Amino acid sequence: MDALDLARWQFGVTTVYHFLFVPLTIGLGVYVAGLQTAWHLTGKEHYLRLTKFFGKLFLINFAMGVVTGIVQEFQFGMNWSEYSTFVGDVFGAPLALEALLAFFLESTFLGLWIFGWDRLPKRIHLACLWAAVIGSNLSAYFILAANAWMKHPVGYEVVDGRARMTDLWAVLTNSTALAQVPHVVAASFVVAGGFVIAVAGYRILRERGLGLRPGRRARMAAGDATTPMRRLPDMWRTSLRAALVMTAIAGAVVAGSGDLSGQLLREQQPMKLAAAEGLRHDTAGAPFSIAPGVEVPGLLSLLAAHDPGATVQGVDDIQARYEKTFGPADYTPNLPVVFWSFRVMIGFGMATVGLSVLGLWLTRRPRRRRGGTAKPVPDWFARLCVLALPLPAIAIISGWLLSEIGRQPWTVQGELMTAASVSPGVSLGEVAITLAIFTVLYGVLALAEGVLLVRHVKAGPELPPAESAPAGAVPAQPDEARLTPTLMY
Repeated sequence: MDALDLARWQFGVTTVYHFLFVPLTIGLGVYVAGLQTAWHLTGKEHYLRLTKFFGKLFLINFAMGVVTGIVQEFQFGMNWSEYSTFVGDVFGAPLALEALLAFFLESTFLGLWIFGWDRLPKRIHLACLWAAVIGSNLSAYFILAANAWMKHPVGYEVVDGRARMTDLWAVLTNSTALAQVPHVVAASFVVAGGFVIAVAGYRILRERGLGLRPGRRARMAAGDATTPMRRLPDMWRTSLRAALVMTAIAGAVVAGSGDLSGQLLREQQPMKLAAAEGLRHDTAGAPFSIAPGVEVPGLLSLLAAHDPGATVQGVDDIQARYEKTFGPADYTPNLPVVFWSFRVMIGFGMATVGLSVLGLWLTRRPRRRRGGTAKPVPDWFARLCVLALPLPAIAIISGWLLSEIGRQPWTVQGELMTAASVSPGVSLGEVAITLAIFTVLYGVLALAEGVLLVRHVKAGPELPPAESAPAGAVPAQPDEARLTPTLMY
């Protein structure tokens, strides 16, 4: 093991950790903005409570994403100076736009939203949140455009061993970026939808007294209708339904943009496509491998070229062609990681979207024109929602592993190899020390975020003042009847 191996591990660990927060921030911001918009349009109080409840979860996650994102930029200079030297003139523009335009837009208006409750007019306050949400999505666009350039470099020329940008518009409208942005952003909505679904499922179970200690459940049963949560019977069903709709729609966008990405892989990164399918040789009518030994004839060609008889290049044949073009080297990525990452991404992603479709069916409102009532959320489905919490996060992380490991051994496809990107002056010991520090620090931060999120979810939303209870009723317990705001603002 050398400094290159540890530098790659360090970048992978910190990036995966950071990427846990970014998708949730992107999707949850839109969800919270939608809730506040619903409150503004309808005036219904439960939308306001949901806005503040999920708003705090959004802010906790946003703060952690900012903290972990700062480390990413320092790594470019510390461990990857040769890479930074080569791509700096190209990366500088989209990253500057991300920092000076998107992030400042996001952070400035998010601050106004946090401290603007009861100080700004309702419309202005709502507009601040939407501006912050737009900023977070613009930030994702610029970063993904820079990342797409590494996979399919365009709008540049190499001068004195460095890439010099010749066309900013070509970089920002790279075909890979135009497919990757909707794919990743929609996947972020799936992650956020899965998170809200799990939280709503937990709160539904808690409201019903399920999953609690027997003594606590008895006290809730005795409190019955005097428990404040009982006065809001539709609040968690409303939040669940909204998340189910968002997840189902986003899942369809992920599938459509993923189809476009697959076609681009066949043209721009054939080695990644071949590795993802475990295809060793050029094959006409290539099969799609569901698992080793289980194949669907012609499906890979159909997905990659919309032609069941099209030829898809194989790993060994691409390796031979690359050796002729770029010289002797190993141009094959880690095949098991790429192969299984692809299947985990698809499997867990489909499971999350399938859960949302099932939930929409189970909670539908039958005979609406004849005054039918909405079906309650079944207990077993609420439990399933909680258990499914990690599925979308695992799916999107697997997609990132597929995307980045599948590009190896290149950092910039066809131009710069990973082995030539590492800082020449960094020693094995220096990288090992920083890797250990970051691992421990990030572990502590993960624990802190987990504690904060769990504590807030268990506490529940801000509730209205309790009405006078009938004689002999058992008062609601503190964690079920918060009479003070739960948000820091």
